[in-house]
Amino acid sequence: MTRSSAREIAVHIIFALSFDTRSAQEILEAELNRERFQELAEELPLYAQFPNGKQERYIRDLVQGVFAHGPELDDCISRYSVGWAFARIPRMAAAVMRTAMYEVLYMPDIPNAAAINEAVEIAKKYEPAEVVSFINGILGTFVRAEFEDTPPKPEKKVPEEET
Repeated sequence: MTRSSAREIAVHIIFALSFDTRSAQEILEAELNRERFQELAEELPLYAQFPNGKQERYIRDLVQGVFAHGPELDDCISRYSVGWAFARIPRMAAAVMRTAMYEVLYMPDIPNAAAINEAVEIAKKYEPAEVVSFINGILGTFVRAEFEDTPPKPEKKVPEEET
């Protein structure tokens, strides 16, 4: 499993959080196990392989981090989505942006450009082109505005298969 696949699984779980009253930990226990992956793999090839220990920690860190920082991330989305009420943003688009913003703010080993690019690639699978453009615009504006006075995170080249 690649980091891209692990990130997409995290986005699925973060998306599920928007419909559920359970905590991130409860949803992770229900969704991030071999039995659930076997069920989902029948319809979604993404779940054909269970994550290794490092990938599972990455998924858990993302989901728990987004859950813990949800209001802050939603505030960022609202500030940068000029002309859109947060309630109007599709839930999958919000999950994708929350994930990318969390990576930018709290995961220094992930380059900002990689977080944005991965978010756009995931969004292309679930949203129409105009929503993908909207996501790309918000994330780009967010990074430029929030980090204009700080040096960019160093580009760390990690082969996809290594994670």
